[in-house]
Amino acid sequence: MTSSFEDFAAEHVTPLLRYATVLTCDPHLAQDVVQECLLRAQQRWGRIGVLDAPGAYVKRMVTNEFLSWRRRLRPAGSIEGLDPAGEDPTARYDERDALLRLIARLPRKQRAAIVLRYYEGCDDAEIAAYLGCSQGTVRSHISRALATLRAQDRVKEAL
Repeated sequence: MTSSFEDFAAEHVTPLLRYATVLTCDPHLAQDVVQECLLRAQQRWGRIGVLDAPGAYVKRMVTNEFLSWRRRLRPAGSIEGLDPAGEDPTARYDERDALLRLIARLPRKQRAAIVLRYYEGCDDAEIAAYLGCSQGTVRSHISRALATLRAQDRVKEAL
């Protein structure tokens, strides 16, 4: 248990921003989502701070906020600003950028399931808890997302 909200925020803001940036594919939207969640967490810190895993609780808040976000200034899937402008000198960065672009095209719940599985390393039960669905639905989201990513990658290679 973290003793104060300020200590918690100092320790968790960077990982939450990283997670939200991958989830939203937009660093500015990620900042908005994390800021909104941290404000709500601060108001409820008396209840959240005594939980066994307040970090997991706030991460779920970030996931839920992303899934219900309504005030988008740009179309979904914009990843402008994730990497510095210009060409990356290595193939690894090019592949990462291409993958992020493909992930950005996924529906929100599928994107959240993929990010939680492969970026955060969560299992089906943890993802189901974050998304508020069954483990079977999690597997379905991941399966569909992977099929979509594979199909998009094949189309890209054909061009």
